[in-house]
Amino acid sequence: MMFRRAVFAALLLASTAALAHHALAQDQPGFRVVNRTGQDATGLFAVRTPRGNGGDWGNSLLTPGRPLPPNAGFRVTPTDAAACRFDLRLVLADGRESVLRNQDVCANRTLEPREAAAPQPPAAPPANARPAEPNRNAQRVSTGSGFMAAPERVMTNEHVVNGCNRIIVRTPEGRWLAAVPPARVDAQMDLALLTVPGLNAPVLSFRAAPALRRGDGVIAYGFPLAGLLSSDPKLTRGEVNGLAGLGDNQNQIQISAEVQPGNSGGPLLDMHGHLVGVVVAKLNAQRVAERTGDIAQNVNFAVRLEAALNFLQRAQITPQRAESRGAEMSAADVGDVAHRSTMFIRCER
Repeated sequence: MMFRRAVFAALLLASTAALAHHALAQDQPGFRVVNRTGQDATGLFAVRTPRGNGGDWGNSLLTPGRPLPPNAGFRVTPTDAAACRFDLRLVLADGRESVLRNQDVCANRTLEPREAAAPQPPAAPPANARPAEPNRNAQRVSTGSGFMAAPERVMTNEHVVNGCNRIIVRTPEGRWLAAVPPARVDAQMDLALLTVPGLNAPVLSFRAAPALRRGDGVIAYGFPLAGLLSSDPKLTRGEVNGLAGLGDNQNQIQISAEVQPGNSGGPLLDMHGHLVGVVVAKLNAQRVAERTGDIAQNVNFAVRLEAALNFLQRAQITPQRAESRGAEMSAADVGDVAHRSTMFIRCER
């Protein structure tokens, strides 16, 4: 009996040690990629979903000249520890690729790509697309931002497209497409809806519930100060400060997410990646200073969600809706959602 107890205690101790070792392995940061393709991999790419779906894979994580052999592993440590959804791409020595989409690395810390195929050629533009290029001889040019509110429909501000002889949009992939006139506009709400044939990008979901509150976190995404700053979109984070706009405008909300000229028309998203407004303006600090003797700081506005929904319904468009409940996303992940659905708008006169 004493011998059996000793053996049992030893086995229990060994099992406990094994479990402790397993727990330590699970607690390591990031996730592990194991090459199960049967060939050397010369490239490994891991990006937050849905950036890989848009063809933006970034740089390979493997050191040049040091392939990842079959059944060997590579640990990926994301820069954002809270990120969970990733696209994975393994490029083999013979040119084939193994791609895994939308992997939850918080639930599964080991990814094992197995099947490999020839890389897919870039998709051809739709037949109804109207490719365009900027007119370098245009006398006057202004720019703004817009987002996918429905298939082939881009929502923006009325003042972004007012008086334009030609409107073209640049997609996240860098293609220029022409909008078909006329735009549907509402000057009072400062909203416009463009029809862009062949524009194939994800449609943003409008927040269905719960109601927006002061203090809710928001992300503004768009293209401020084009020609001065870099051409890539910019993300700013802030909060809902007030549920009405300047002069108690009930069609707007006040936000602390910083915006600049060029942000107009861009999406305002909550921390679940759902649309809660359309960026419209910042307070003119110089004029406020002339009237009050004080400089107002970081006072910005967006067209409120209900106004945008009403505008779309009058255009006979049923927007995509989703509830904002559960764990919030990181700002970077919300930016990934916005990135593939936000367009640069160029107005030529």
